[in-house]
Amino acid sequence: MVDLTKENFDEEVLNAQGYVLVDFYGDGCVPCAALMPHIHGFEESYGQTVKFCSLNTTKARRLAISQKVLGLPVIAVYKDGVMIDSRVKDEATPEACEEMIKTYA
Repeated sequence: MVDLTKENFDEEVLNAQGYVLVDFYGDGCVPCAALMPHIHGFEESYGQTVKFCSLNTTKARRLAISQKVLGLPVIAVYKDGVMIDSRVKDEATPEACEEMIKTYA
């Protein structure tokens, strides 16, 4: 899992070729903390075809807003630098996230 920052987001996500999953989370976000172990597990299963990354939005609020991340958690899939799919807040269940990942893996 690549830890994203304001400094490396463009290189790791927007300039990347292929599929990149970004787990947008925040400090103190209980649903985010509950979802994270599942996302790490999905990386083990699907990491050969999808690059897995995470961004702590508490440390990168403007970046999150620029990506239209206004609530948490958000699990987003990018292809060739463009967000093409996401699961947001209550939709971001482990099952829904895995189904989304399977679509692109």
